[in-house]
Amino acid sequence: MVGAFEQALLAAMIFVIMLGMGASLTPRDFYLALRRPQGLVIGVVSQYGFMPLIGFAMTLALALPPPVAVGLLIVSCMPGGTTSNIFTYFSRGNLALSVLMTVTSTVAGVVLIPLVLLIYAAALDLEIPRENIIATLLVLLVPVAIGMGLRRLSPNAGAVTEFFGSALALVFIAFIAVSWVPRNWQFLMTTAPATYAAAIGLGVIGIAIGYAFARALRLHPRNARTVALETGIQNAPLAIAIIALTFPADEQQAILAVGALYSLFIVVTSTAVTMLFRRANAAAEQKMPDSLL
Repeated sequence: MVGAFEQALLAAMIFVIMLGMGASLTPRDFYLALRRPQGLVIGVVSQYGFMPLIGFAMTLALALPPPVAVGLLIVSCMPGGTTSNIFTYFSRGNLALSVLMTVTSTVAGVVLIPLVLLIYAAALDLEIPRENIIATLLVLLVPVAIGMGLRRLSPNAGAVTEFFGSALALVFIAFIAVSWVPRNWQFLMTTAPATYAAAIGLGVIGIAIGYAFARALRLHPRNARTVALETGIQNAPLAIAIIALTFPADEQQAILAVGALYSLFIVVTSTAVTMLFRRANAAAEQKMPDSLL
C-alpha cells in the first residue's frame, strides 16, 4: 500500500514541511508568545483536549473496527498542520498566531501525543506502539530546529524555506490524490460509510468546536477563526508517516484509510469554511488585535 519508494518520498516531504515550519519562526516569536500565552494555551487545549475526544467519541458512535479506530485516534492526536497556516491567511485570520500554535502543538506533541494515545487506546482496548511514535516525533524536531537556524542566519533563505514547506503540504495532498487513491480505488470503493464519516466529521466537528470555544472566550473574531482552523486541521502527512513507518505492511491499509481520506476532504472542508469566514462582517474587524488574543 505504501512501498519503499513512497516511504522514502514521504519522509523527505515531511522533512521539508517541518523545515519550513521552523523557518517561519524566530526566538523572538516564542518570547512574545510567552509574554501573552493565553492564545497558545487555548490552542493546545483545543488541539489535545477537543480533537482526541472527538475522535474517541466518533469511534464509539460509529462503532468503528479496531484498525480504523487506530487510524482515527492517531489523526485526531496529531498537532496542527502547516495547511492551517495557509487557510488562516486566506480567511483573514491571525497568521502569526496560527504559525505559533502549529509549532507549539508540534513541540508539545512529543509529550502529549503518546500520553493522549495511551489514555484513549487503553479506553478502547487498542494496541498502539507508542515508543515508535515518540521516536518519530523526536526526529521531526530536528528539521524544525534547522529551519529556525536558517531563518536566523539568512532571513531570505528562511522565507524561501518557509514558502516551500507550506506549499509542500498541499503538494502532499495532491500526491495522495494522484498516487495513493488510484492504486487503492477498489479498497476505497468498499470502505464502509462509517470510515468516510469519521474522516470528514473529524475536521468539520473540530473546526466548529474550536470556533465555538474561542468565541465563548470572547476572542477577537480573527483569532477565533485561527483557533478554529488550527483545531480542525490536523497534520495528516505526519499521521500517515507515523502509520507507514510504525505498523507492519499487512496492517497499514485499514489504518491508513482515515488519514488518506482526511487529507483529501479537509481541503474541501477548509475551503468552504474559509469562504464563510471571508464573508463575515468586515466592519467589525478593521482593527487587528495587538495581542495574541
